[in-house]
Amino acid sequence: MVRRMMVFITAFSLFLACVCISHADAQAVKEGMRGELVKNVQTLLIDKGYLNDVADGICGKNTVAAIKSFQAAEGLEVDGICGERTYGRLSGGKSFPVVKSQAGHHGRTIYVSATAYSPQDPGLNPRTATGELLRRGIIAVDPSFIPLGTRVYIPGYGEAVAADIGGGIRGNIIDVAFDTHQEALMFGRRDLEITLLD
Repeated sequence: MVRRMMVFITAFSLFLACVCISHADAQAVKEGMRGELVKNVQTLLIDKGYLNDVADGICGKNTVAAIKSFQAAEGLEVDGICGERTYGRLSGGKSFPVVKSQAGHHGRTIYVSATAYSPQDPGLNPRTATGELLRRGIIAVDPSFIPLGTRVYIPGYGEAVAADIGGGIRGNIIDVAFDTHQEALMFGRRDLEITLLD
């Protein structure tokens, strides 16, 4: 009985650790990100004397260097990513704030890693998993993370609907559809703060 209880406690502890890690990954400021959360982190870094720059909401090399300097001074893992633990130290024990989306779009804000694709990409089906023609305004998602049919707002792109899935789309990864292969190449890969509108 005691042995079973120990196995259960160990398994439950591992589960909680995995949940905490995945949540921390979704709530983090890292190089390439933009938005109000980045501006918030930059303001805290400026206030503490680690960043000699303006809070422009763009996590560039100077912001990453400031995060690393703060992490080193606080005895944290020095990775240049402001996750929950780093933010907690930086903010005096607070959690990441809920920020309003850009352009007046209201909803729940999440952080995703975005890639791009188009109907001109070789080997792609011109129809999405929901039967729509693949076009700008559609994103591929992991339905367990963003349900199919959800409308989203993507900064610099506009509104889109989750209408497709993909083999490499897991967790907080999305694939943003464009009309041409060239547009998809220009978009590349980005870490973004998007808003779920539904």
